[in-house]
Amino acid sequence: MSSSTTPSNDAQFPSADPMEILFTRQQIADRVQALGDQISREYAGQSVLLIGVLKGAAIFLSDLARAIKVDNSFDFVAVSSYGRARVSSGAVKLIKDIDNPIEGKHVILVEDILDTGLTLSYLRGLMLQHKPASLKIATCLDKAERRLVPIEADYVAFQIPNRFVIGYGMDYAEHYRNLPDIRLFPEELAGH
Repeated sequence: MSSSTTPSNDAQFPSADPMEILFTRQQIADRVQALGDQISREYAGQSVLLIGVLKGAAIFLSDLARAIKVDNSFDFVAVSSYGRARVSSGAVKLIKDIDNPIEGKHVILVEDILDTGLTLSYLRGLMLQHKPASLKIATCLDKAERRLVPIEADYVAFQIPNRFVIGYGMDYAEHYRNLPDIRLFPEELAGH
C-alpha cells in the first residue's frame, strides 16, 4: 500500500487514490519554503511566534516553522465552526486558548484554509486584545470567493477555487489529514 492511500472499508471514506491532486507534495514544499524565506527576511533579527489553528493547520505550521530561519516558537488554538459538517456553521467557538502570553511579540496566526473569514476574524480580534507587537496571518489555502467578512492573509501558499479539499492536515470528518498532497474531495461524496 502506498503512503498516499487512505484505506477504508467504509464507502463514506473511500481511498483517496482516484481523487484529483490539486497540489503535489513537492508543490506544497516549494511554496512553504518560499513563505518561510519571505517571513525570515521580514523578521530578520527578531523572534516570531506562530499560532496554529488546530487541527487543520498543524502540518502546515510544522513545515513553515522549519522553513523560517529566524528564531520562532509556536502555540496552538482550537476553534469549532464546522463540527462534522463540510460547511461552516458560521458560529465560532474557542475550544483551546493559547498557553503563553503574546504581549509585545510578533505573532503570525497560521491557518489551513481562509474561506469565509469568520474564524480568522474572530481569532484576530481575540489576539489583538493581548497586545502583540504585530499580528499577521499565514494560510496554506485561500478560497477568496467564499469570503463573508473582509479579511486577507499576509502570507498565502495557494489560491483555490470553491471546492472541498483534503490532505496536508485538511480533513473530511477527521479522515485524510495524513495525505501528503492536497486533493479535491468529490462533491458527490461530501454530502450536504
